[in-house]
Amino acid sequence: MTDSGRRRPTLCIGILAMNEARRIAACVASASFADQVLVIDSGSTDDTRDIAAAAGADVHVYAQWEGFATQRNRLLAHVSTRYIFFLDADEVIPPALRDEILELIASDQPIRGAILWNQVAYGRPLSAMKSTGGIERLFRTDTLLRFEGVVHEGAVLSDPSPPVITMRNRLLHYSRETVYDSLLKLAQYVQLGAAKRAAAGKTGGLLRGLGSALAIFIRLYFFRRGFLCGAEGFLFCFFIALECFFRYAALKYDRAILNGTVKR
Repeated sequence: MTDSGRRRPTLCIGILAMNEARRIAACVASASFADQVLVIDSGSTDDTRDIAAAAGADVHVYAQWEGFATQRNRLLAHVSTRYIFFLDADEVIPPALRDEILELIASDQPIRGAILWNQVAYGRPLSAMKSTGGIERLFRTDTLLRFEGVVHEGAVLSDPSPPVITMRNRLLHYSRETVYDSLLKLAQYVQLGAAKRAAAGKTGGLLRGLGSALAIFIRLYFFRRGFLCGAEGFLFCFFIALECFFRYAALKYDRAILNGTVKR
């Protein structure tokens, strides 16, 4: 009970997952303070669903992939709480961030809460890097209408006027645990990013890709201090730069993207 005798507003943590058997237990465990933990599975062929359910999550399967926004909208249909926080399966909520989330929702006001990431790459936390993120993850459910976008989807709110509150404590993001995983993520996000730009009528090419890759590498490695994180920091920045290059290369030369037949 709160000081005023009222129960605090309820919270759902919603997780999207696909073949995340290695990480889903830690992810769900970090979300266990919520009143409702939902996992929307996109058709995993490993033990993701069983592990998530055993950890206490309410699991629903939507195997027909239509983009990240569609999956988040499907998740919204199962939410029964006052607030919703979105978590990815390769993320973990540390205790300090948990406390901050609970403090924010205690006000029972419309919220647009954004998170910052502490990247964990190749076994090393890249804590010396300036945080990436600033992505809105926490909303009062009655203000959240839907999500739009195949990748890097955005929330559509009934009232977009509340200011964005960026949380002080960082979310742990295990985005690149191995080189092999990085290559798989590279291929996925190249396709999705190129398809999104193709739908918007943008053009690609090798020179544009090289320019984009060089710009993002300089920004991450030097200005965001990736160079302070050793070889792991270099690999992290390099793979993101490669993603930028191949996105524009695929946009010009990949016929599946040009024909609109890209699959996840």
